Amino acid sequence: MKDTDDQLLEIRQRRAESINLLLNDYYGAPHWRNPLPPLDELVSTILSQNTSDHNRDIAFNNLRTQYPSWELVRDASTDSIVSAIRSAGLANQKGPRIQQVLRSITLERGKLELDFLRKLDTEEARNWLLRFKGVGPKTAAIVLCFSLGKPAFPVDTHIFRVTGRLDLRDPKMSVENAHQYLESIFNEDSYYSSHLNIIRLGREVCHPRKPDCPSCPLNQICPSDFNLNMVIP
Repeated sequence: MKDTDDQLLEIRQRRAESINLLLNDYYGAPHWRNPLPPLDELVSTILSQNTSDHNRDIAFNNLRTQYPSWELVRDASTDSIVSAIRSAGLANQKGPRIQQVLRSITLERGKLELDFLRKLDTEEARNWLLRFKGVGPKTAAIVLCFSLGKPAFPVDTHIFRVTGRLDLRDPKMSVENAHQYLESIFNEDSYYSSHLNIIRLGREVCHPRKPDCPSCPLNQICPSDFNLNMVIP
């Protein structure tokens, strides 16, 4: 059984490498926005949960405009924070959650900053972030990858869907377990580009219900039923 698992892992690793090369060739090397400080990224990512990037950005900018420091956000009334981030959705959950995280960081560190995480190895930094309610594997991985420059592979709904169709993971694997597994599938050097390009593929081509397989740059290596059943004129 172990030999079979090892063989499957190697097959998926080779496929992941091919996927990264094909998507880089098709889309070009991706670049997200300029990195945010880790605390800013943490709050932004909490705001991004179950909403669009556009609504997240509106809420984040509203928050920073009304409260120029995280200390002010921490100490403001909860109702005012909820009002400021309303556009992100689930504001009644996210507002108290953000304030509680800020209070917990203050209590432990004595000040509101997360730059100390740069000195920790990836797993130490990840485990430190995961202790906070509302900070799951995806949120922690985004902070690690995009703010701290550490090797982490965030898994959102697009990546979870697309990697399942590409047979890069077990179809019954949970989203939580997919983070660690996909980090073993992709090369560390490709985490950033693979993450961003697979999300783009999921948004533009590999849709949840009607994937546009004929125009997909990966249709020659995709084993999914959608692709196998597509009709080519």
